[in-house]
Amino acid sequence: MNYRLVFSSIIIAVGLLALGLCLRSGLKSFNDSQRTVEVRGLSTREVPANHVTWPIVFKLVGNDLPQVYTNVSATNDTIVRFLRDNGIDPKDISVSAPQMTDLSADRYNNQPIPFNYSVTSVVTVSSSEVTKVHDLINRQGELMKRGIPIATDYANPIKYDYTDLNSIKPEMIAEATKNAREAAEKFASDSQSKIGKIKYARQGQFTIEDRDTYTPYIKEVRVVTTLVYFLED
Repeated sequence: MNYRLVFSSIIIAVGLLALGLCLRSGLKSFNDSQRTVEVRGLSTREVPANHVTWPIVFKLVGNDLPQVYTNVSATNDTIVRFLRDNGIDPKDISVSAPQMTDLSADRYNNQPIPFNYSVTSVVTVSSSEVTKVHDLINRQGELMKRGIPIATDYANPIKYDYTDLNSIKPEMIAEATKNAREAAEKFASDSQSKIGKIKYARQGQFTIEDRDTYTPYIKEVRVVTTLVYFLED
């Protein structure tokens, strides 16, 4: 009997068995390390707007351009006086340069026109006194009673803003992270596992939107945090 050959075969067999056990153990470890769960946590807040921009737009027409500009100037003075009399700080009021349109220069309009000129003016209130300005917006009909033709101008909408996001960011991020972890723990419990270390984390963008179309002065702030946890047995 060739004992050297038998001995060599035994060594090779033992080596292959050991290699197989190592590969099996390594593969199990690799698979376990790749068991993950991805969860998202949401945090929302309703906050009052802390700044308002109110453009008061009106248009006057006429055939005598200097007279139209005189009327525009007088109307601007009336609006500014109304605002100041109702407690708006003068530094929060601005008057834009009037914009003139020569209606008679419209080469594509063959119909007769009653007026040659249209002049648009904008008086803007930009203030942190949101409640006071909002109340005045609801009273702008008083200006119309004085003969001021306030126009709806989609290019100059009323805007309510919330500018103090940094004051609530940390708390909202903590809440979103907590909600994400709770979701991961619930998933792990249902799958008879437990969560391990965080593999990946991503904080979404903060969004600030109107709560609804009827209360644009109430804002909804939202943030979503995404977490990926390793799962363990």
